[in-house]
Amino acid sequence: MSFIKKLFGNEEKQRAVTHVKDLQLNDMIAMSDSFGLPSVLRDQQFQVTAINCYEFEHRTQTEWVLTGQSDVELYLSLEADDKTYLKFSLKIADNDVETLFDLDQFSTVFDEPGQAQLERQQDSTLSLDWSDSQYQQQAFAQVGYFHRKDNRVSNLSQYEGSDSGEQFELYTLYNQDEDKGIDIEVWQDGDTDVFLTLFRPVTDIVDMYPGS
Repeated sequence: MSFIKKLFGNEEKQRAVTHVKDLQLNDMIAMSDSFGLPSVLRDQQFQVTAINCYEFEHRTQTEWVLTGQSDVELYLSLEADDKTYLKFSLKIADNDVETLFDLDQFSTVFDEPGQAQLERQQDSTLSLDWSDSQYQQQAFAQVGYFHRKDNRVSNLSQYEGSDSGEQFELYTLYNQDEDKGIDIEVWQDGDTDVFLTLFRPVTDIVDMYPGS
């Protein structure tokens, strides 16, 4: 009897995932079937396949890379205002940008003082349910550093060098309700990444459980 008790007493207790902020590599999330979600998110399950970090002057933001059944890679972070929201990001290609916006108008995002307004031309197949008709610029050339590490368990370097992260400039626009947005990341080599962003209540994640 004492041997059985000792044997089971040494078993590791199964880790429970109760908050989004505690998600770890290989953990799973299940999304609600809300019609407010794009089809790529609605009633889907995703696995956390990487964890990154964005570092800005006054804040850091953990990013979870989500992989599901489709080929579309999504990014999840938490946005805290009066309440905490889920921020989903979808990276779009140059041809999607050309479909969504007039490129001359889009280029004004990079003009000082950073007060551009964008109007949607039409959606691409990828941007359906992610975009809105109008956007107003909110951030201009905000300097940040991208780290391919989990800032919750690894210290970020305070010094320049190979461990200081990849520097970029962030340009951000929001729609009128501020529940959809655009993030544009311009890297030091000139590469530019464009993301459509979507802000949703945390209750849209209906289940979370640890990965194997």
